[in-house]
Amino acid sequence: MQTETNQGGTTAEANTPAPQQSGVSGDIAATAPGQLRVIKRNGNVVPFDDSKISVAITKAFLAVEGGTAAASSRIHETVAKLTEQVSAIFSRRMPSGGTMHIEDIQDQVELALMRSGEHKIARDYVIYREEQARKRAAKADLSPATQAAANNINVIHADGSKAPLDIDRLHTIVSEACINLTDVSESEILDQALKNLYDGVTASELATSLVITARTMIEQEPNYSYVAARLLCDNLRAEALSFLGVAELATQHDMESLYAKALPAYIARGVELELVAPSLLDFDLERLGHALLPERDLQFTYLGLQTLYDRYFIHSDETRIELPQIFFMRVAMGLAVEEDDKNARAIEFYELLSSFDYMSSTPTLFNAGTLRPQLSSCYLTTVPDNLHGIYGAIQDNAMLSKFAGGLGNDWTPVRALGAYIKGTNGKSQGVVPFLKVVNDTAVAVNQGGKRKGAMCAYLETWHKDIE
Repeated sequence: MQTETNQGGTTAEANTPAPQQSGVSGDIAATAPGQLRVIKRNGNVVPFDDSKISVAITKAFLAVEGGTAAASSRIHETVAKLTEQVSAIFSRRMPSGGTMHIEDIQDQVELALMRSGEHKIARDYVIYREEQARKRAAKADLSPATQAAANNINVIHADGSKAPLDIDRLHTIVSEACINLTDVSESEILDQALKNLYDGVTASELATSLVITARTMIEQEPNYSYVAARLLCDNLRAEALSFLGVAELATQHDMESLYAKALPAYIARGVELELVAPSLLDFDLERLGHALLPERDLQFTYLGLQTLYDRYFIHSDETRIELPQIFFMRVAMGLAVEEDDKNARAIEFYELLSSFDYMSSTPTLFNAGTLRPQLSSCYLTTVPDNLHGIYGAIQDNAMLSKFAGGLGNDWTPVRALGAYIKGTNGKSQGVVPFLKVVNDTAVAVNQGGKRKGAMCAYLETWHKDIE
């Protein structure tokens, strides 16, 4: 959405054409008597041009309703009507010409959108203006040396191409990361991050630099934990959305429309890669996609999101293909797959999980909705007092641990150290030597490749191996 409405010029009267001049003659036209003029943010004065208002309002509609809205006659009529209303306000205020600030024009656009009942468009327009204001403030706060250094930095992308550092996008990402947080400084994050960059920095190093910068500030102010998480989420968006073919880059604001597209793409690709259960294709993915709440990405602290990134999000060759809200919906779909109204139940489960009001156990988060939906956290077994049974129990431990279950073995039936063995006419070595094998099995077979195996041995207090 482009709302930097650099309104150019038109006259106050409909029968007078807008001067199409440039250079010195354009400056003269902008200051001629009887003209409506606009003061831009850089202080320049330009003629008023209502076509710029029309473009800004059109882009506001497209940002909310999607690119297909460009062909809508309703949108064209609404834009023309709103543009006329805004222009008429200034014509009535200054019938003999005059000067207004660009912010005054944008204020009137907001009012026109709200009065016409376009509340969602108006809301997004307001939010975008606030984001732009924060970006400008943060940019103004950067030290001159840092700004100069940023102009000389080129970034190497994954395909090997080189491009100048997009400082405006950095402002956008950091501004979004700091939204609604107190005692955090956008300019300080940018200033410190840019000091760590160099010409030829890779795109991944650039993204990591922002996260690390915010992470080091957590000890100064806990709210930086949320900032670091949101910056990490930007890295995740680039990683997952590009893999799914949805978008190369996306801001948090963009996710209001992209999440609905990303969920069906994720399920289809996950099934293709045999990472997600084909039964998830039977859900109403369009309905579930629109049920996702992008704003809940902002709830994470850094440690929480980093843990999900490292262990929980499904990946393909170490490329994460899940986003936070898609992760919760995948788990919810896995839990609801056998329900009568599985779409409604999946949305209910998603609401509960994504709000952090309830969180499922680790195996459920790992495996729900996958080809091996093992949801249990713990397994308890009793080890029999014979060699075949002992090693059978160890094998069971390995197979259960493979899909993220914790183990508890009752070793009480196994005879103690020094007990007579009839089959060999010898004496038992007791429980301890077998526990060493169990421990090595836990180390060798981790839980789904995501965390170390967890096994616990139990003995009754009267067992003779307890000293």
